[in-house]
Amino acid sequence: MNPDAQQLTINYTGGSLTMSIGNLKSLFGTNYELLTATPTDVSTSVSSHSRTRVIGGPTSTVSAHTREYKGWPTSQANGAAAGKTVLLNWEGSLGDWVGRVTGAMADFGDFLSSNADKPVVFRTSRGTKYGPFNSQN
Repeated sequence: MNPDAQQLTINYTGGSLTMSIGNLKSLFGTNYELLTATPTDVSTSVSSHSRTRVIGGPTSTVSAHTREYKGWPTSQANGAAAGKTVLLNWEGSLGDWVGRVTGAMADFGDFLSSNADKPVVFRTSRGTKYGPFNSQN
């Protein structure tokens, strides 16, 4: 199998894009930083609560605290949650190519504006057109 024909998912803030590797290379060039996910610092408050370790056993109280951790970009991987189909067309693509996008289309537009090496437009399966986007502007 041609490695460029395999599907790859790129996570970005607010969603993800899944396309064939060859199309991703054509659209984003050699920007391999896109493949290196960076985490964000997440801080979650946990309220005080009681905990029972064994059913019928004694309870203990967990005091309120703040939980801090690194939040890595994620994406859905099954069924309708895997994203919405979009048709992308960029300079030199010789037509429309299918991708799957999770998250808001506005977030996807922001991602393209920051990362696309070539002018790119896309439209959703409902026919809404977005773009052009280009990080070179």
